[in-house]
Amino acid sequence: MKKEKIKLPSRLIATVVLILLALGFILGYIWLSLTTSDYFKIKSIVTKDLSPDDFSYLLGKNIFSVDLKNESRHILQFYPESSKINLVRVLPDRLFVGSLKRKPIAIVKLNRYFALDNNGTFFYTSKPEEQQLPLVLGLATKISSPLPGRRYNIREIAYVTNLLKEIKKSRELKDYIIKEIDLTSPNDVSISILYFLETPGPEGVKGTVAPLSLEVKIGQDNVKGKIAILSSVIAQTRNDLASIKYIDLRFKDPVIKFKDVKTR
Repeated sequence: MKKEKIKLPSRLIATVVLILLALGFILGYIWLSLTTSDYFKIKSIVTKDLSPDDFSYLLGKNIFSVDLKNESRHILQFYPESSKINLVRVLPDRLFVGSLKRKPIAIVKLNRYFALDNNGTFFYTSKPEEQQLPLVLGLATKISSPLPGRRYNIREIAYVTNLLKEIKKSRELKDYIIKEIDLTSPNDVSISILYFLETPGPEGVKGTVAPLSLEVKIGQDNVKGKIAILSSVIAQTRNDLASIKYIDLRFKDPVIKFKDVKTR
């Protein structure tokens, strides 16, 4: 049995086409009016944590003619400390510019000090010595002419971000400060842990608190497993840390080297 073809009346088709053309014309006219009207020209720019003067080149432009996504990408090049720039239209004549700041997880010593976020991106930081963040050493020969705002997909940076992520997850290490991560020798990667030893004073006298450092030789393989072992060792030797010179996790079983005790 042959299927019958449905034939639409030509008058109906013409009517639909005319309606679509009319709608297109109306919408085009509205868009043209919006993008050329002085009423929608940008007269002021509101910013958060940014200088409005940096965006003065947008003043006088039509608020609808600004491509927000492209403009955000353009602006981001000049703000490496930000991971994202947001532009929002505030009708009829305002533009809001906001930024999402990068969160540093470490300070990297290269030809100068750079902050590092968890995505492996470098950015400038002020007074790094005052920030209680791990100082990463030994990358000066790996990264030459570093650029702020650039993400570096190299093994050493991935190692640092992964290492700090695993340390952060450890309950036993949460009260300790990772002072340094030394990557100078690939097979001899070590971290320096800062902790504080409290010595009680005699009755009625306030005790003393001394900062001490513990070296951990960790290597570059099986970071998750080694941080788990380190957490266990720290938990077991918490009261004897002052007598430990270093902990070596590069072998199958952890090695604990104690400080030499001098006797008279």
